[in-house]
Amino acid sequence: MQTPENQPDQPLFSHDGPSDAAAESDRPTPWAPALSDPVSVVIDQGGIALLSVRGNGNLNIIDTSLMRQISTKVNWLASLAEVKVLLFRGHGERALIGGADIHEMQKLSPQTASIFISHLRDLCDAFYHFPAPVIARLSGYCLGGGLEVAMACDVRIASRDAKLGMPEVKVGIPSVIHASLLPRLIGQSRSSWMLLSGELIDADTALNWGLVHEVYPPEQLEAMIWSRARSLASMGPAVLRQQKRMMRSWQEQPLRTAIEESIGEFAKAYASGEPQHYMNQFLNRKRNK
Repeated sequence: MQTPENQPDQPLFSHDGPSDAAAESDRPTPWAPALSDPVSVVIDQGGIALLSVRGNGNLNIIDTSLMRQISTKVNWLASLAEVKVLLFRGHGERALIGGADIHEMQKLSPQTASIFISHLRDLCDAFYHFPAPVIARLSGYCLGGGLEVAMACDVRIASRDAKLGMPEVKVGIPSVIHASLLPRLIGQSRSSWMLLSGELIDADTALNWGLVHEVYPPEQLEAMIWSRARSLASMGPAVLRQQKRMMRSWQEQPLRTAIEESIGEFAKAYASGEPQHYMNQFLNRKRNK
């Protein structure tokens, strides 16, 4: 349904994808994706991947073609062991994703509607099952399918001017697929209001409800996003991937099964060497105080 831009402050060493030519640059100023590429990727030396989407219009509306392009880039990034954190943003500051293309949806039949929504499901799943933590940068509008994509991410950090909503019912269609995450995030009562009314909420309400994790003034958003990403990237990549995998599993398991399987996961962590490394660092810092 149809109803951001500073540069990262770390040097970048790659800007490529499944069909892109490799490139190197030092702190591009200002940062911006190529006009010819609606889905751009940069990866910094700390293992933070920045994926930016330039959708249709200034609200970054996505159609089937763009959904497939984003999914391809996300799945490619998922195959790279050096990626520790994925940052996801929309081009400009007007929207992360303002929704799916209503002009395309208006022409759907019952048969083609299933195909269309399956592409959006695949896109959300690409983020949901991404092996490393994913941070969504919410600036401006995040609506419909855009909010479903954001909910499939692990962390949502919003600008104070952000507007979030699921307005599908206002154009005669239900909110589906990853909209089913909404009750888990904000509860049944608030989800009912959002899904049945189609009304938008502001960033502070989203924070109060637990739909976003943090809210910052627009001028502070970029710095705080990168601060959070660096904090995550400084941790052991194996344990972050393990923890995310476990959390996804917990959502689909009975409590007792999750508890018992966690015992084996705890033991597996020691095979990576990260517990020994990070515990030694911690103990050495205490000794040196």
